[in-house]
Amino acid sequence: MKRLAIITVGKTHSGKTTFAKALEKELVNSVVIDQDNHAEFLHTYYQSLLPKQGSNTIKYAITQAIVNHAVDDTNSHLIICNSNRNRKGRLRQIEYYQKNGFTTILVNFELPDHILKERITNSERSTSILRVASTFDEVLSRQQAETNRNDIIAPTEEEADHLFVIKTSDEVMSVIRKIVDIA
Repeated sequence: MKRLAIITVGKTHSGKTTFAKALEKELVNSVVIDQDNHAEFLHTYYQSLLPKQGSNTIKYAITQAIVNHAVDDTNSHLIICNSNRNRKGRLRQIEYYQKNGFTTILVNFELPDHILKERITNSERSTSILRVASTFDEVLSRQQAETNRNDIIAPTEEEADHLFVIKTSDEVMSVIRKIVDIA
């Protein structure tokens, strides 16, 4: 069986989680691995273990343990639902999945910032998952500023086996159908 590793890329509130959940319903034998869930778990049960500054290494360790289990002990397709905007980290993930026999798919969300701001304004999402920022507006501002860094670049076709770009919400179901066809 050909296994897929679908990796989402995009700013906050671009639709990564909504897409991942919709894809999970359509793609038989798939699982969503979402770091926001791991952040919420840590915030709820292990807040004292969260680093005061720097990288959230415990969150990344939990995510990696779940990924390793899914890769080694299941035959599931994986839907990796994080921002994945750092090219170096993204390439490391892709290499890992390809070494383990997965077909890799990047789904890049390129919605305009004014739509993201509108979504943030209307969002009922808990800010409890945030560690560095106190609002999603702050997260978006940071992500907008990061856009000029060399390591924060949009995915290219040569990074993965397949690349899909979503620029409007209307494209979501079409991309989901194409991924299901690949499987």
